[in-house]
Amino acid sequence: MRLNRSHALSRYVDRAQRALDFERHAFFRSRPLRPDVVLYESFAGNGVLCNPEAIFRYLLQHPDFTRLEHVWSISDPAAIRRFRSEFGGDPRVRFVRRGSSAYWRELATAGYLINNATFAPEFGKRPGQVYLNTWHGTPLKLMGFDMPDGAYESANTLRNFLAADYLLAANPFMSEAMYESAYRLRNIYPGRIIEAGYPRIDRQFLGADAADEARRELVDAGMQIGDRRIVLFAPTWRGSSFSNPEDDLDGLAVQVAELQSSVGGDFVVLLKTHQVVHARAAARPALTRILVPNTIPTNVLLGIADGLVTDYSSVFFDFLATGRPVAFLTPDADAYQGVRGTYLPLDELPGPVTPDPREAGMQLRAAMDSAVPHARYHEWASRFVPFDDGGATARVVDIVFRGDDRDRRGRAALRDGRRRVLFYLGGMRSNGITTSGLNLLSAIDHDRYDVTALMPLLRSEAARANQALIHPAVRQVFRIGGMNGSKALHLRRRLDGLVGSPLEPGIAGWHESLWVDEWARVFGSAQFDWAADFSGYSPFWANLMLHAPGVPHAIWLHNEMVADRERTVGGRKRFRRALGQVFSLYGSFGSLVSVSPRLTELNRDELGGYAPEERFVTVRNLPNVDRVIDGVREPLADLLTPDEATPPWLVLLGRRHPGHRWFVSVGRLSPEKNHARLIRAFARVHAHDPDVRLIIVGGGPLEDDLRSQIRGAGLEHAVFLAGERRNPFAIMAAADCFVLSSEYEGQPMVLLEAALCGMPIVSTSFASVDDALPAATIHIVDQDDDALSEGMLAFLRGDVPASTLDISDYMREVAGELDTLIDGSIAAGAR
Repeated sequence: MRLNRSHALSRYVDRAQRALDFERHAFFRSRPLRPDVVLYESFAGNGVLCNPEAIFRYLLQHPDFTRLEHVWSISDPAAIRRFRSEFGGDPRVRFVRRGSSAYWRELATAGYLINNATFAPEFGKRPGQVYLNTWHGTPLKLMGFDMPDGAYESANTLRNFLAADYLLAANPFMSEAMYESAYRLRNIYPGRIIEAGYPRIDRQFLGADAADEARRELVDAGMQIGDRRIVLFAPTWRGSSFSNPEDDLDGLAVQVAELQSSVGGDFVVLLKTHQVVHARAAARPALTRILVPNTIPTNVLLGIADGLVTDYSSVFFDFLATGRPVAFLTPDADAYQGVRGTYLPLDELPGPVTPDPREAGMQLRAAMDSAVPHARYHEWASRFVPFDDGGATARVVDIVFRGDDRDRRGRAALRDGRRRVLFYLGGMRSNGITTSGLNLLSAIDHDRYDVTALMPLLRSEAARANQALIHPAVRQVFRIGGMNGSKALHLRRRLDGLVGSPLEPGIAGWHESLWVDEWARVFGSAQFDWAADFSGYSPFWANLMLHAPGVPHAIWLHNEMVADRERTVGGRKRFRRALGQVFSLYGSFGSLVSVSPRLTELNRDELGGYAPEERFVTVRNLPNVDRVIDGVREPLADLLTPDEATPPWLVLLGRRHPGHRWFVSVGRLSPEKNHARLIRAFARVHAHDPDVRLIIVGGGPLEDDLRSQIRGAGLEHAVFLAGERRNPFAIMAAADCFVLSSEYEGQPMVLLEAALCGMPIVSTSFASVDDALPAATIHIVDQDDDALSEGMLAFLRGDVPASTLDISDYMREVAGELDTLIDGSIAAGAR
């Protein structure tokens, strides 16, 4: 209990701090920009480090930049002490504590922003600011969408990249494999990728005085190096989440000791940990004499090291510019490959690879004593440090600060000619809209369309599970955090929605600035050709999608929307206000997309006052054929979660009594599905034939009410609630007849799926049921208990044949509808 309370308190404090940060950032965004101020940040404020440090020192030393003021974001106390010692007397240089009010002021008003990682989710780049993201190394380990759960883990990194005016690449591999591919910037990123080498590597080209100074600094920090030459041991971090890395600091101490014993006493082995684990390492007494202070730049250390031992860290790419040997210590290679993975095979690295630290030390010592480089060393150096000649910083400064790219080092991200389309999918709850969205993203022609899916940051297990089903070709963007802008403006925005209708785009300047800023905070300067609110139920998201700049906008109408607005859940009309606000925005959308022809007619007739009738169009739903087929083949027993006891329905359905006939219904347990009517109708059928059974698959707010109804009718042995299931198709395939009792629907995906399973279908008559399937193979009955029970009895008599669906023709027709919508909208917008 104490742990839960502590966790809840921690989350509350975190949310409160995040809200305060948004408010402070929003407040300072109203201040004028200061074009001659440069704000630098490295590794979330760990110090004056990496590429930003090299650029800072260059600008500080060159007379044509004396106008500039330099501000460092620093959070580490040791780094602050070092900063004050070196720069305390320079009026052009100052620091701010990361996260302070002064920090948010500088972030909101500085003319130039330089970061080697990411600014926090609160950050939104203002027009006129110049943002250079240098990143912090050529990747060996998988990055972005390539790593496990990469879309979710990389959400803020992708957001920062899209906001940046310039992205720095040390080599073409980094441009192509990391930026354009792993982070999916191809097609949508309009900024410049600079291939000019890495400024931080310039610092490896040390003169004798600088090298002596670096060694003195190590001695002052407690390193007992004497006259010995240096071997640097620089492992990367472990784990699948950058925000919560694993560490084995005791293991590192043992590895250093074994390396030291094998390289010999005339060398000293020093440990350089990754930035994200340094604070933990610094707290370990066993590492005191070997742990290099975080305040000393890594590339200065590489400049004075005679050899390097690493594992999967990108630091070895930098070291290739020295021409000195490197050894790779990989005791967990198989496990690391399984959890994280690498872009390049470990057995092709430019140095010896071994799981044994003693062997790594011996092989490195032999290489340092020999003048013969490793067989692949020069090949790797020419591929990964081709521009690192000591002049990279000057080239980067020329492009970003002088506007001079005479060497043509900067280039745009590649384009491949596909249409760039954006869908807002909704909150990814387990419902028909999510299923429809997932199926559309799987069926859409990815050779023709570059697809982006927008979602809120998902937290529930069910939402994350649905997100994991998104087609791998789809770029996923998450909206993290809240809107910038003052509380007063947001209160005014909300009041407009409460007392009337939300303002349409372009009506009021104050309103427009909020949404333009929010679009830029989420998407930076990303470019699309077409944007759609596929969910269609939230005025917030509808308004955000309408601010996708310069593109046609569409919104999906998944149901008879006027009826849906009046839907009652738990005694409340939960959608009345929100859908009323969405309706008022319909006039700003170029296309209002219903999911069946009949539904298009209904929505056109009932909502014609909000938008011209020609904007109401049809794109039918698409089933995920492969998922249905694979699901049908899955054994029923595999549907259970690891800790779930076998429920009675699974036993009965899996070992069917010869005389039993099973009806199945799949859908959310919510009012519009009217499962209560289905249970009442089934009770009449059961009275006629006690061997019939009914299983209802799905979860929702009415589950407890339906269980009570089943108990009250004495049907616990015949009616089963299976709950929400990852794969309902195995259950459908094991049953005999599909039955739907809805009051209204769009185009129910489940009817398409039942037809794919070849099931007989009995359904109540709602507006769109007649064109739910291309062929009239559904047994349709009136919306009352008697009619529904008679329809189920008709199946038992053999009067309801199996439904059919020519899936190839259907998929081709619907793909044509989607193509016509997107291409027609883009063509009309171009005219």
